[in-house]
Amino acid sequence: MCGIAAAYGRGGGELVGGMMDRIGHRGPDGRGRLNLGDSVLGHLRLSILDLPGGSQPMANERGDLAVAFNGEIYNHRELRRDIEDRHAFRTRADTEVLLHLYEEEGEDMLERLDGMFAIALAGEKGLLLARDSLGIKPLYYGRKGDLFLAASELKAFPRGMDELSVLPAGHAMLAGGGTWRFARPFPPREPLADAPLPEILQELRRRLEDAVAKRLMSDVPVGVYLSGGLDSSLVAAMMRPYTVDLHSFAAGMEGSPDIEAARRVATYLGTKHHELIYTPDEVEAALPEVIGHLESFDAPLVRSAVPMYFVSRLAAESVKVALSGEGADEVFAGYSYLSALGGGPALRRELDDIILGLQDTNLQRTDRMSMAHGLEARVPFLDLSLLRYASRLPPELLAHRPGRPEKWLLREACRGLLPKEIIERKKMKFSEGAGSAEVMSARAAKAIGGAAFEREREVAPGLVLRSPEELHYYRIWKEVMGPGIAPALVGRTKDRTAAAA
Repeated sequence: MCGIAAAYGRGGGELVGGMMDRIGHRGPDGRGRLNLGDSVLGHLRLSILDLPGGSQPMANERGDLAVAFNGEIYNHRELRRDIEDRHAFRTRADTEVLLHLYEEEGEDMLERLDGMFAIALAGEKGLLLARDSLGIKPLYYGRKGDLFLAASELKAFPRGMDELSVLPAGHAMLAGGGTWRFARPFPPREPLADAPLPEILQELRRRLEDAVAKRLMSDVPVGVYLSGGLDSSLVAAMMRPYTVDLHSFAAGMEGSPDIEAARRVATYLGTKHHELIYTPDEVEAALPEVIGHLESFDAPLVRSAVPMYFVSRLAAESVKVALSGEGADEVFAGYSYLSALGGGPALRRELDDIILGLQDTNLQRTDRMSMAHGLEARVPFLDLSLLRYASRLPPELLAHRPGRPEKWLLREACRGLLPKEIIERKKMKFSEGAGSAEVMSARAAKAIGGAAFEREREVAPGLVLRSPEELHYYRIWKEVMGPGIAPALVGRTKDRTAAAA
């Protein structure tokens, strides 16, 4: 996991240096800068693979191609085997595979990558940017005068940008040109209408186990976020056979449901468990830093970012990589509002929609809160093989109905991995399980009166804040982000009341 800053055009080196300084938290283990033609690549490194040899930016043997890369390519070994007889590899890093694959296939190589990634690649064509099909890793771009700039976070960009945009998930672009889509999380799908239920349950479990095992790829210790809920507990249970000393991490307020449940799961699995108990005053004090790293004022996102900020800080003391249960609610219909949609095509459309929207919401939170502490978060529930298989299932298998609670299919597929009370634990929002949601809402309400909310709620044409709590976060966001970042660049969680109507 790392940070990227890049420029295309004359005289971009000094700006790139400043951009790297502003996102130094993303790469505490090293930094590098490389000029190639009119391109300047900057990279901040969190060392996870090939610790001595994987420094970036990385150039090919001829020096006419270079890359700065953020993320992991889980199938890099298979890709390397396809081409290693035609190239002299100097490292074991997945980064070098990108260089040699691009030499052979150009932009077509992007369709072959299985992983989470943001890429800035400089060569004869100029500066190429690309982002994985779900947007797990972030990438922004814009223009300042004659310079084209790109970076991992909005805060990296200098003041006075003429244009600033987010590169959408599954898209690529050449500096100065338009974007194009190279990958979709949902290619054309043939529904699995006649598959027997036992076969479906077996296949779901196999694919999830494979997704977890795939994400253990690392030359440094890998831990797990453990809230004690179904999703993170399943990830921990599937990691356990592969990990001698599995470190698990939980954070919340004293007596909160997640803290108690996480202790039970950690004891059952025999993990080396760590927990951080925070207070209401610590939540209030952390808000400016949380919102500054999150780069969002969306109220549900800020609420859930607080416990993730604290648990990531705790995890970073022991590991550099942690697996998360993120994505299970979107893949397996975990949200309560989905019950109003029944089990037909409307449910499938809604699930597709919220999965595609993760790039601006929960995946942004996961990336920013982990990287705030120099920690890489990996998300096995969003493995493309698992996601695509689940998306072909009849929607009625995912629907909520009497006797089948939310995520019933996932619970049934994983029976026996965990105690019954954990397998059947009712879903709670992250901030509710950690105990801080009500505290945050109450303090925000005290800070923002009704008259102020009515007066200030429209922050841009067509962008209206939804609550006094969101206005409180918006005021902090404006202060910590400074001028030049348009509110329209901030992703919003879906109005689920409207979606279910």
